[in-house]
Amino acid sequence: MTTSKLQRRTFLALGASSFIARQFLLAAPDVSVLDSFIARYMKAMNAPGMTMALARSQGAARIATFGFSDLESHEALTPNHLFQVGSITKSFVALTCLQLHDEGKLDLERPVLEYLPWLPIVAKQGAITPHHLLTHTSGLPNALGFTMTDPSARYVQGYRPGEHFHYCNLGYWILGRLISSIDGRHWAESVRRRIFDPLGMKASSAIIGGDTQLRMARSYLPKFDDRMSPRLGEIAPTGYLVFDNAAGSVTSTPGDMALFMQMLMKGGAGVVSKDSFAKFTTPYIDAPDLGPTAKYGYGIGVDRLDGHTILRHTGGMASFMSSLTVDLDSGVAAFASINAMLGYRPVPVTQFAVQSMNAEKEGKPAPAAPELNDPREVKNASDFAGVFESPSGGKLQVFANGSALNIAVGDRRIPLESMGGDSFLADEYSWLRFPLVFGRNKEKQVVEVSHGPDWYVNRTYTGPKAFPALPQYEVFIGHYRSDSPWSRSVRVVLRKGKLWANDAPLEAIGHALFRIGSDSFSPDVAEFLQVEDGMALLLKLNGSDYWRVEVP
Repeated sequence: MTTSKLQRRTFLALGASSFIARQFLLAAPDVSVLDSFIARYMKAMNAPGMTMALARSQGAARIATFGFSDLESHEALTPNHLFQVGSITKSFVALTCLQLHDEGKLDLERPVLEYLPWLPIVAKQGAITPHHLLTHTSGLPNALGFTMTDPSARYVQGYRPGEHFHYCNLGYWILGRLISSIDGRHWAESVRRRIFDPLGMKASSAIIGGDTQLRMARSYLPKFDDRMSPRLGEIAPTGYLVFDNAAGSVTSTPGDMALFMQMLMKGGAGVVSKDSFAKFTTPYIDAPDLGPTAKYGYGIGVDRLDGHTILRHTGGMASFMSSLTVDLDSGVAAFASINAMLGYRPVPVTQFAVQSMNAEKEGKPAPAAPELNDPREVKNASDFAGVFESPSGGKLQVFANGSALNIAVGDRRIPLESMGGDSFLADEYSWLRFPLVFGRNKEKQVVEVSHGPDWYVNRTYTGPKAFPALPQYEVFIGHYRSDSPWSRSVRVVLRKGKLWANDAPLEAIGHALFRIGSDSFSPDVAEFLQVEDGMALLLKLNGSDYWRVEVP
């Protein structure tokens, strides 16, 4: 098998003639509307393949796969292909912890440092308990590296436990180690014996690697990993991942996920007690990362859909995207996963599937399929049109032609693709390093636009145009790379007197230490180290290493 890059147009040519829903269990009366939506959704979202499970509390309703595992060989997806479910793993972790709690082995309110005193964390803001880790309220940073190259380094809290929701993969890595310590075996073996085996999930594993690689769908990433990618950009097959971290290491099939969803709809029967399932589904804290109305329980989001209580979670791996939606009130559920990392999760698919199953159950007409937006159609395109100039004399022209936006680059017009809100991508290689982000004044008029270090304003702008910056900031500007499959490149720029990392603001909290993002309580930090010849050679993001490269 070759590893040549794959053009989007090749996938569309294949998909137009070979999009077939391969069904392996069917108890739903009419799935044509859902299948039609999935076909359009996959093309619009540039997804090579999708695996799906629909379930009712009494059994699986449908197992189906769509598209391809391998685009080059035209290998179709089957229900036996493993998919990485990503952060949906956190539900398995929480249920394993709750089972240990049912057995009297785990106190959810006991400081975790009493269980694992060797943990590299500093808890000066308050003791961290399993409850805090399960609900993402520990105050710890969302570390992706989990172990640090400096053995003396420690993860530091940003706020008192319980005060804020801050999504934290590090917390679930700790919970995995806690399970191993209490149960006397690796957390993956614990979850197999405690959840997979009792439910009959024979194909699933909580370790990515070894024999799971042989059973896994081929997966894809954007062709270029050092910049952003338009939705219909080129994709390329990625290498295999070896991973056993409890933050997201479960792989499963749609049939196994149907069994998992049935257990959830039955209140945790066969896995945890009624009391523990109530803890699992309690909406402890607002979780805007999962949706505007979502709250978070133990390893699961708790939300409302059409007046029903639902459990929901998504999963984003290096090259798989997943969604889980479980309607506890009506007893229907859906799981879907795609074999590409394209910056979105198939939430519209699982929600529409649940709504369709509910309509069928209630004898109502099937709901209308969700609208699929074209990222190059901007309803308020005229808001952004005009001439923008930088204080240094540069100029950026933005043109609106109906609902289409373009910028002028020399004699060419480069189309803009919406990223949501007032952010866009210019679909040209050199411009994809940064988004174009427009800013508005108090009257909601567009008055400025930024692109990496460049900043432009139009005639309506009335604010300051000079922003002094600390001289040492020049030391930190540059392109940094890592070996992480999740995040390879970070570009640090200076704009309006402030440092930005991949368009996230950096707020100074020390000489070379910065808080990442705009939340004042955020524990996520960036630190610049090893300054030589006026340049920082090392950037640490929550303890993970990124090394300077002299590549634009």
